[in-house]
Amino acid sequence: MPAWQGKSKGNPLGYRIFVSVLKVGGVKPAYFMLRFVALYYFLFSWQTSKDTYYYFHKRHGFGKVRSILKLYRNYYLFGQSIIDKVVIMSGIPNKFTFNFDGIENLRQIAAMNQGGLLLSSHIGSWEIAGELLDHINTRINIVMFDGEDKQIKQYMDSVTGERKINIIVIKNDLSHIFKINAAFQNNELVCMHADRFIEGNKTITREFLGEDAKFPAGPFVMAEKFKVPVTFVYALKESALHYHFFSSPVKDYSGMPKGEGMQQLIGDFISSFENKVKTYPEQWYNYYNFWQ
Repeated sequence: MPAWQGKSKGNPLGYRIFVSVLKVGGVKPAYFMLRFVALYYFLFSWQTSKDTYYYFHKRHGFGKVRSILKLYRNYYLFGQSIIDKVVIMSGIPNKFTFNFDGIENLRQIAAMNQGGLLLSSHIGSWEIAGELLDHINTRINIVMFDGEDKQIKQYMDSVTGERKINIIVIKNDLSHIFKINAAFQNNELVCMHADRFIEGNKTITREFLGEDAKFPAGPFVMAEKFKVPVTFVYALKESALHYHFFSSPVKDYSGMPKGEGMQQLIGDFISSFENKVKTYPEQWYNYYNFWQ
């Protein structure tokens, strides 16, 4: 079973150092420091490195040396995504640029006044997209595991301030289900990641990158249960200071027979997600054996 438990790494002191550097010198010196942090995880985070190396070597078919280089770059880009999120969400002056591919699809799903499900994954940085999409005329909610250390979370909240997007935290008491339902009832958009699950949750097995893998059942069950239109969204980094956002055409699976619509949705999402992973292989921040 996957070893991922919904927790991220790092410590409050490390976050404070990076935020201080960002405020004084911007992203370039922070990126320079990050090279050494990424090297540390590359050398000493044995389990995640092993699983990520497998992803590059076996699932993408990269050679051994190339897979090792990709592994280091994966850690480095993941660190960049965290730095970029802090910069954008806290309003630190920056030179980031963005372009939107399919922004009309988000406007369409918002205008339908039915609520809507945005399915995404842990590739790139959707949180940054959510912060930038405040010109979409509806509220955006992101459903996520609250895996941060309490001290880190408190510090980061003090840095970034009030978020434009609303976070719905997944909890054992299932209270997040009621919040998601309320969001749909208010014609709001809900973004869920459909590529990761905690052990014990219900899963769906499908082929992904040439081998069977387990996907969380929850996001797809939600779409069927609440009968809301769906679009697939991604936010990928294309250069040091440039992001590219994607939103697929809106689809409504609610008119299909029970079970059939969900199966079609699963197939469509996996096809879309696999395409993005093949195009941006270094930006999938998975960190456990997805195929075990």
